[in-house]
Amino acid sequence: MTRITVLGGTGYTGSNIAREAVSRGHEVTSFSRTAPTAPIDGVRYLIGSIQDELAGLVSDADVIIGALAPRGGLETELRSLYATLARAAAAAGKRVGIVGGFSALRLAPGATRTAYTDGVPPQFATEARVMAEVIDDLVEGAPEGLDWFYVSPAAEYGSYAPGETKGTYRTGGEVAIFDESGASAISGADFATAIVDEIETPAHSGAQFGVAY
Repeated sequence: MTRITVLGGTGYTGSNIAREAVSRGHEVTSFSRTAPTAPIDGVRYLIGSIQDELAGLVSDADVIIGALAPRGGLETELRSLYATLARAAAAAGKRVGIVGGFSALRLAPGATRTAYTDGVPPQFATEARVMAEVIDDLVEGAPEGLDWFYVSPAAEYGSYAPGETKGTYRTGGEVAIFDESGASAISGADFATAIVDEIETPAHSGAQFGVAY
C-alpha cells in the first residue's frame, strides 16, 4: 500500500486518480480548496489553502500527485507552487507526479511544445503555457535527488469528453501520440489507470510521458 496525496483531488482528473488508487488498496488523501460534490468511499478529504498546508502534505505521503490547474488564484502561482513542492519532496525523499495538458507535448521530435505556439485557442493559452513552463522547470532544473514524472493526456480528454473505459492505453515520451486515423484521445478512467500504474511500477522517473489510445 502506498500513501498517495492528490492535490486537486476533487477535480475531474484528480477524482479519477483517487478513485482508481483507492480501488487498488492504496491510502488516498485528496487536498483541494472545495469539498467534493460526490465523495469517493475510502478517500480522505482535506480542504484548505495548499500554500499553507504543503509541507504537511508532503511529509504525510509517499507519492504526491499534482492535478491542479492554473486557473483563478493559481493562474499566476501554480508554477512557483510546483517548484516549492519539488524542493520539499526532494528534501523528504518523496516522489512527485505532475499532471499537465496535451499542449505541453511536442507534435514531432524536436518541435516546440505546442503551448509555445499559436496552435492553442486563446482562451486556453495562458493555462497551457504555465503547464509547459512547469515541465521545462523540471527538465532543466529539478532539485537534486527528486524522483518525478510529468504526464500529459491525449488531445481529446476532459470532463467534456469522458469517453469509455477500455482498460488499455499507450504511453510515449514528450511527443504526442496519435492513432492510425490521426485521432488522439483517452478516457478519464484509462488516463487515471496509466497514472496509478506509473505509481505502482515506475517506468518514467525523471521524464515526461503522454497517454493515449
